[in-house]
Amino acid sequence: MRKTIASLAAFTALTAAVSAADLPRRAYTPPPPPVPVFSWAGAYFGINAGYITTTKDSVTTAGVFPGNDGVRVGNRPAALGLPRDGFTGGGQLGYNFQFTPGSGFVVGAEADLAYTDLNRTRSTTGRLGGISTFRQMGDFLGTVRGRVGYAFDRTLVYATGGFAYGAETYRGVFQTAAGQPNFYGSSSRVETGYAAGGGIEFALPTDSVFNIFHSNAVTLKGEALYYDLGRRTVPLVAVGPGVGAYASRFRNEGVLGRFGLNYKFGS
Repeated sequence: MRKTIASLAAFTALTAAVSAADLPRRAYTPPPPPVPVFSWAGAYFGINAGYITTTKDSVTTAGVFPGNDGVRVGNRPAALGLPRDGFTGGGQLGYNFQFTPGSGFVVGAEADLAYTDLNRTRSTTGRLGGISTFRQMGDFLGTVRGRVGYAFDRTLVYATGGFAYGAETYRGVFQTAAGQPNFYGSSSRVETGYAAGGGIEFALPTDSVFNIFHSNAVTLKGEALYYDLGRRTVPLVAVGPGVGAYASRFRNEGVLGRFGLNYKFGS
């Protein structure tokens, strides 16, 4: 009897094992691929455009010799507002290094050069009829700056600062009441100084419609900079019936806000 029961149990177990082997196996589901971690590291280049305006808008004048008393008697302006503003547009290139991919600190360097539509001419008539005309023109502004920021994945917030330079032309003409020039001065040079500011930059999807160069990232940025290129004194020397000279001091400070589009290559 015991042998019969044992034989039945063994037969039942064997039958169950064979039946289980015939059952279909569960399909294997691979784990989802890891989400790529964005990195700001690498070289980039791009374009920018925006608005620029001066913040120190006056030219001041003084007589150099005792006989040049036009400012003292009110025939020449001691100070005259010369505000300037306009369009700015250009390009930039740079390189970023990111300490940790994804979110983390980012440091880098950037150089840019932009056209600036900073041209202004202004005339005034003095108490005795003398006509004073000043002109200041800014043709371009460039910077070489460091950048320090923090990335929140595909968003970068940064501060920036460094060297600035720009082409400036200054001109002053004093005329008599009859319209004859009697003092004139002009200077054109590249001024140097500094620029500082900050901005925010966003990385677009790699397959963005803007990615015409097939870079590994396209970024959009908004940026604000303050620049200071110092002051320039221009002598207005006598011409025609004039005697002696005047000295006019121009200022070169302003702010600009701009948007940029960058193409990043590298990591």
